[in-house]
Amino acid sequence: MTIDRDIELKPLQRNDAGHIFKAIDDSREHLRVWLPFVDMTHSEQDSLNFVNSVLELPEEKRDLVWTIWYKSDFAGLIGTKNTDYQNQRTEIGYWLTESFQGKGIMIRSVQKVLGYLFNEKSFNRIEIKVAIGNKRSRKIPEQLGFSREGVERDAEKMTDGTFADAEVFSLLKKEFG
Repeated sequence: MTIDRDIELKPLQRNDAGHIFKAIDDSREHLRVWLPFVDMTHSEQDSLNFVNSVLELPEEKRDLVWTIWYKSDFAGLIGTKNTDYQNQRTEIGYWLTESFQGKGIMIRSVQKVLGYLFNEKSFNRIEIKVAIGNKRSRKIPEQLGFSREGVERDAEKMTDGTFADAEVFSLLKKEFG
């Protein structure tokens, strides 16, 4: 999916594992604050295991994951998770390496994915969950018109072993414009 002349989203492929690992490794200290999987990613094989875990599921159960490319450089990932196809609902998760933040890449990527999920895949409800305190990530659903529904207590285990609460935001197809 081409977003503009600088940003492109490409479906996740096995040969992306090297790009994913390098991005995580290069931005490890920055990413690990909010992404617990960073500390469990020690090699390209770990990234390949993630890619395989996505791609080996049957299509009707598979989450949709795209790599984000900015001016032909790998910048991060965006995709669905905890998808409930029967009830036409899913959650969007995303991350960017530190050097690509502050360029509007993620908000445009999320907006493009929303259009695809609502219009092409016929989802009715999309959620974004943001750890309390993650101000950059919180701006995405706020700016895209999501409704804040509340707080999911102890939603995610963090790197230090503690649990973080997460704000839950949702957007319905009828609200997407």
